[in-house]
Amino acid sequence: MSKQRATFSKRQRDQDKQAKAAAKRERRATRLDSDDESTPEATGAHDQEGVLAALASLHQSYDDGEVGLEDFEVRRDELRSRLRVD
Repeated sequence: MSKQRATFSKRQRDQDKQAKAAAKRERRATRLDSDDESTPEATGAHDQEGVLAALASLHQSYDDGEVGLEDFEVRRDELRSRLRVD
């Protein structure tokens, strides 16, 4: 017996999933490149408080449904990268 072929819709879902993953990798790579070139040093306590306030605001916006999951994750990771951990 021959192996059953995947349906068109399954193949399409797999291709969409791969395209989405490739786009995500590309966004991360460009974001990391731009962060390396121009990263402002946030060393003051005031700057850290601002980052924490922005993070809290972002979480509230996500909870209220104003921000989608993908945008939330991108912004959250960007804000977390600015946090200084002692």
